[in-house]
Amino acid sequence: MDFVRRAVIDVGTNSVKLLVADVHGREVRPVVERSHQTRLGEGFYENHRLQPGPIAMTAAAVAEFVGQSRKHQAVTLRLIATSAARDAVNPEELVSALEGAAGMRPEIISGEQEADWAFQGVTSDPALAHCPLLLLEVGGGSSQFILGQGPMTHFRQSFQVGTVRLLERIPHSDPPQPKEMERCRTWLRHWLQTDAYPQLEPALRREVALDPAHGAVTLVGAGGTASILARIALSLEDFDREKLESVRLTTEELQAMMNRLWSLPLAARKKVAGLPPNRADVILNGVAIYEAVMREFRLPKLRVSTRGLRFGALLSM
Repeated sequence: MDFVRRAVIDVGTNSVKLLVADVHGREVRPVVERSHQTRLGEGFYENHRLQPGPIAMTAAAVAEFVGQSRKHQAVTLRLIATSAARDAVNPEELVSALEGAAGMRPEIISGEQEADWAFQGVTSDPALAHCPLLLLEVGGGSSQFILGQGPMTHFRQSFQVGTVRLLERIPHSDPPQPKEMERCRTWLRHWLQTDAYPQLEPALRREVALDPAHGAVTLVGAGGTASILARIALSLEDFDREKLESVRLTTEELQAMMNRLWSLPLAARKKVAGLPPNRADVILNGVAIYEAVMREFRLPKLRVSTRGLRFGALLSM
C-alpha cells in the first residue's frame, strides 16, 4: 500500500499539538506526536481578546512543529486553530503571528468542522468503526458532542464549555473547597439539563430506534482530557496508545477520581501518577465535565480513544 506522510498542527485553547502520520485510505499510522502547553486562552474570557504573551508562545510552538514536520519529511502540512481563535475579537493578531511562524495561513475551523473531524478520527479505529457512539471531546475552550455510527452522524454540536473556559468562569481555591466542587457540579448539571440534553436527547432516541439490537450507545472520550483520565486510572507516566484505549471507566470510578483530585492542592495534584504537572489545574474541570455527562445521560462506562481531531484533519486532506 502507498502511504502518504502528512502533518497537522492543531492550535487549541490550552495547547498546540503536532501529529505526523502515514496515511492510506482510512488508516493513520502515527510517526510523531507532540504537545506544548501555551495557554492561548489565558485571560481570554473576560473580553475575548487574545493576549500578546500567549500568542507569542503559541507562534513559537508552531514554528518548532513546522520544523519537526519537515524533519520527518511530511509531504503536506495543515495548520488549524479551534475555539479561542474562532471566538476572539482579534483573530488577525494570532493569524499574523502564526503565518510568520509557519509560512502559511492557519485555518480557523468552526465548531461543527471540529466535531466532524473528531468523529472521523475516532472511527478510523476499526474497533469503533461500526458501533453506535456518543463521542465527547473536551477541549480547553469548547466540548464537542457527536452521535453516530460508522460513516453516518446523527447529531453534532460544539458547546462553549471547556476546561480553561470553566477555570476562568468558576474559579476555586487551593486546595479546592467541597462547596466549590459542588458549585462546579451544579453549574454543569444545569448546563446539561437546559442546553445540551434537550438538543441531544431526540437524536439519542432516534439512534436506538434505528439500531435497537445495540440498545444504548457507547460513550467515547477523545482528546487530551480523556487520555489523561485514562493515564491517571492506569498510573501511566508515558503515552501508550494500546493501554490507554483499553481503559473503560465506570461512573463510580470517575466520581471517585473526581473526589480525589478535587481534594488535593495543586502541588499534590502535580505529583499524581499519570497526570502531567502542567495539566494539574485544568484537569479538575475536565474530570467534572465527563462525570457530569455520565451521570446526567445515565451512561455507565466511558471508553477512551487517543484518536480524534488531528486524525480526522489528516484523513480529510
